[in-house]
Amino acid sequence: MKKAGKIIGRILVGLLIIVLIVASGGLFYFKSYLPNTVAPKSFPQIDGEIQADGLDGQVDIYRDAMGIPHIYASTPHDLFFAQGYVHAQDRFWQMDSWRHIGSGELSEMFGEGQVETDAFLRTLGWRKTAQAEWDSLDADSRAILQSYTDGVNAYLKDHSDTALSLEYAILGLLSPDYVIEPWEPVHSLTWGKAMAWDLRGNMGEEIERAELLKTLTPEQVALIYPKYPEDHPVIVNEIPTESQASTVKPNSGSSTFDYAALSLDSTVRNASLLDPILGPLGDGIGSNSWAVSGKLSDTGMPYLVNDPHLGIQMPSIWYQVGLHCVETSDTCPFEVAGFSFAGVPGVIIGHNAKIAWGFTNVGPDVMDLYIEKVNPENPNQYEVNGEWVDFEMYDETINIAGGEPVTITVKKTRHGPVISDAYGPTKDAGDPEDEKFVPFKDRVGIELPDPYVVALAWTALTPSTPFEAIWGFDKAQNWDEFREAARGFHVPAQNLIYADIDGNIGYQMPGDIPIRKNGDGTLPVPGWTDEYEWTGFIPFEEQPYTFNPAEGYIVTANNQVNPWDYPYLITEDWDYGYRAQRIVDMIESAPGKIDKAYIQSMQGDSTDLNAQSIIPVWDEITYADATPNQAYALDLMKNWDTVCSRDSQACAVFQWFWWNLDQNTLNDDLPERSAVSGGSKDFETFRLLLPTPDNFFWDDKLTTDIVETRDDVFIASLIETVDQLEKEYGKDPAKWPQWGNLHTATFENGTLGQSGISLIEDLFNRGPFETSGGQSIVNATGWDLGTSYEVDWLPSMRMIVDTSNLNNSLTVHTTGQSGHAYHPHYIDMAPLWAGIEYYPMWWEQDSIINDAESHLILKP
Repeated sequence: MKKAGKIIGRILVGLLIIVLIVASGGLFYFKSYLPNTVAPKSFPQIDGEIQADGLDGQVDIYRDAMGIPHIYASTPHDLFFAQGYVHAQDRFWQMDSWRHIGSGELSEMFGEGQVETDAFLRTLGWRKTAQAEWDSLDADSRAILQSYTDGVNAYLKDHSDTALSLEYAILGLLSPDYVIEPWEPVHSLTWGKAMAWDLRGNMGEEIERAELLKTLTPEQVALIYPKYPEDHPVIVNEIPTESQASTVKPNSGSSTFDYAALSLDSTVRNASLLDPILGPLGDGIGSNSWAVSGKLSDTGMPYLVNDPHLGIQMPSIWYQVGLHCVETSDTCPFEVAGFSFAGVPGVIIGHNAKIAWGFTNVGPDVMDLYIEKVNPENPNQYEVNGEWVDFEMYDETINIAGGEPVTITVKKTRHGPVISDAYGPTKDAGDPEDEKFVPFKDRVGIELPDPYVVALAWTALTPSTPFEAIWGFDKAQNWDEFREAARGFHVPAQNLIYADIDGNIGYQMPGDIPIRKNGDGTLPVPGWTDEYEWTGFIPFEEQPYTFNPAEGYIVTANNQVNPWDYPYLITEDWDYGYRAQRIVDMIESAPGKIDKAYIQSMQGDSTDLNAQSIIPVWDEITYADATPNQAYALDLMKNWDTVCSRDSQACAVFQWFWWNLDQNTLNDDLPERSAVSGGSKDFETFRLLLPTPDNFFWDDKLTTDIVETRDDVFIASLIETVDQLEKEYGKDPAKWPQWGNLHTATFENGTLGQSGISLIEDLFNRGPFETSGGQSIVNATGWDLGTSYEVDWLPSMRMIVDTSNLNNSLTVHTTGQSGHAYHPHYIDMAPLWAGIEYYPMWWEQDSIINDAESHLILKP
């Protein structure tokens, strides 16, 4: 999972705010009046009684010491009504922002700076797809969404502007005519599209592979994109024998193009393809989950563990909640606790009275880029099997705060929307009059027609919502019911980890995974013939799953799902299994029965397996000319335990060295925007390169008078690292930083917190917090190698479910339950999260009431 909180990007807040800041009294306005006078107006009522039209009966809402609401109602309608109400109480700005993302209506809030983003979102058609989903939902699902919507609107009826959130005080300056519209069920459904994009798959890798083939041989590209290592764990070692998997052959990699012979140039880096619109997708982004059976645990019953990794943001993407029917029955079957999305009814990850579940991203290849031939004599037609057919075309009008509406025309082919008209990285790059201008068709290692467009085939653009499956999980009472609900989980495909109070553990991979007639999904393909069409999807019955495996544990960390003899292709772009390997190692080497304290140490484990590959190479290198500080740095790394704790100077030195080594080795051979990321893919590339000191990649192409070896690059990177440390911190190594000094987490409001104006950002952002961990480490606090050591994605929550006693479960998420700046629960979880500490995940009503800070009653 990835940078969901940075979708909106930086906002041009306009001259009016600048004038306000510099005018007399502006500083007081931002430093005192807004925090002390305006902000408290948005704090919700959490005690006493409130009348809410539309309820069937009384609803009791207890908020525990962390501000987490536990809702008790007599009907499903009232339960989801109340969930909508408390979501709006605590997080309406977040909800409002996200519904504008999902609908491609950011310009209505933030002005003309968001037109390009809206144009792309309209091109993808999330709102249209979500509307089609709403139209096709069954009565029960529509009732859940409508009840939730009624609850949100009941709160909006009595609250507006700054009574909803402090951000509206700033928005009122930027967009004074902005009107908060009522919530609609389709707004909740667009959340699924946003998360599917966040977890989208390998579209960037498709383009990067094609471009790399212009300057590298296929064998060299195979080192930049290695195969999944056979010595790292897969999630499902063996699919149960009752599975009747067919004998179809894996997708063929053959094609009419000889990719190895292509000689086109390369300039675009995959991770930057989406930067202008939604932010980059790094190769280290992912999640961890595992379940251990009773035979390995101290209680004799399973533990289920999950920590999804998402982009750092304020407030947290998660909203923790308990939903309890006062009396569970067929008519009111919900008794569930865990983590929800503000804007969506139900519990996404958590447990009910019988089962627990968690998610990590599968990352299947569910996106393909099709190059479509356009009719030179009619730009509104494209070729299909030798005939010209009309594009599907329609207009979209983008309303702009403070400006005139803009109309765009969306084109669709049989494969999907044409993204080259509104999608910067696939358009011709730059000004044709500029000498550096390179047309897109000359930037990819694939023969392209002229003229052409690029169309996107993506499973998420077919109507299907994951939330019906999630509501099924909320009600499921056993493995069979859980699997049946999982059948409806189409996009984004998730690794579903399972445990229950009967002692079982299980795993299921769901999702719409294409079967291709030809090709393996790793490169753009011709769209003008049927040669590369999708012929169907992997049948659910034949998708990988396991139940009570012999190992006694199941580990998912975005690593390869399927056994090695699996007949279908899921993807060629797994995470490379370093986190998974470390989790498996810790389970198998546990000093005794696994208990919650040991699991906490596992979730906080900061061991860097990459360092364990890199550092031993120094034993093979002779460097007699080391300065005292270079020798100090080298000794520090060689004597380090490879644990990246906050107080480790050795980790700081190693990560600085890795920063230089990775770039010095590979960047001279890669296109500028394909620069290294430093994550698990690079870990594996180096693991393959290290035994071959004379490999092509070690040589620095920028030096013409010498051919560098591995040892040369290691020494040069050490020298560079020490020079940089001395320049930044002085020649006394005692003053060099610890890892936590460099590796900090600052939680930024996803909209106004990235305005570029410090007075506004200071209102909403919190931090920095020193953190441990790093890229492709179990404690996965990511950072962008070559840019900053600061955390840009992280474990967005940590959860440990104890199936022997659900009331003993533990959790934490990143910021606080409240989305209101200056509220006591705005940032109170962050110190716990940074220190790998937890709070109780209360389940029993007596414990909830005993820990309650408030009791709110909603009445009809």
